Amino acid sequence: MERVKKYNCLIVDDEPPAREVLRRYIAQIPMLNLVGECGNAIQALAALKQQQIDLLFLDIQMPQITGIDMIGTLIQPPKIVLTTAFEQYAVQAFELDVADYLIKPIRFDRFLKAVMKALPDQELSPVIQPVMLPVETADHAFLYFRAERKMVKVFLNDIFYVESLKDYIKIHTAKGTVITKYTMASLEAMLPVNFFLRVHRSFLVALNKIDTYTQDEIEIQEKHIPIGKLYRHQVINILTSTSS
Repeated sequence: MERVKKYNCLIVDDEPPAREVLRRYIAQIPMLNLVGECGNAIQALAALKQQQIDLLFLDIQMPQITGIDMIGTLIQPPKIVLTTAFEQYAVQAFELDVADYLIKPIRFDRFLKAVMKALPDQELSPVIQPVMLPVETADHAFLYFRAERKMVKVFLNDIFYVESLKDYIKIHTAKGTVITKYTMASLEAMLPVNFFLRVHRSFLVALNKIDTYTQDEIEIQEKHIPIGKLYRHQVINILTSTSS
C-alpha cells in the first residue's frame, strides 16, 4: 500500500479557541501532521528554525509582532495560510504571496479548500478521517463558537441536537441555545461520529440524548425531529445497533 505523504504543519495564534478549531481540522486530514502550536510570532520564529515546516496557519493580529510582519522576516517561508477575523488585510496578504486567507470563524470545507490550494493537488488525498472520541474523555470535550461577538464554550456532552438555519446553526444544549454562523456540514465534520448523528438535512442529534425513535422521527427533550428519507437507512441501522 502506498504511504500517504505527510506535511508538517504549525499553528500560530494567540487565541486558544482558534488553535483548538485548527487542531481538530488538521486531525481529519491524513496527510497533515501537526508538529506544534505557538501563541505568538516570536515562538513561531523559533519553531521554524528547529524543524521543517511545510504549511503554516498564521493569525494576523497578535501581540508584539503581527502575522504579516512575521512573514516579512522569513527568507524561505513555508506555504502560509493566514487566519483572521478581519477582512481588511486581504490585499496586503496576497501581495506577500500567501496560499490563502481564511476569515474566522473558519468552516471545515473552507479550511480544506485552503489546504488544497497550498499543497500539490496530485499529492493531496481526498480521504477525510472521521473524528472518534474515547468514551472516557467525552464529558470534558468541548468546542468554541463565535456568538454575539464573543467565543462561547460548548461542552459536547451538553448538546442535545443541532438545527440548521440557512447560513447559521442553532445548538440546543443543557444550558440553553447558541446561534452561530456555521454550516451543518462543517460542524458535522468536527463532531465525533461515535457520539453524533446527522438524521436530516437540517438536524444533527446527540446519540446519548435520544429518548425515543420511530422510522420517521426522533424525540429529544419533547422535541420531535424528523428523519430525512436520504438518511433513514443509515440512521435506523445505527440506532438499532446501539440499542442491541
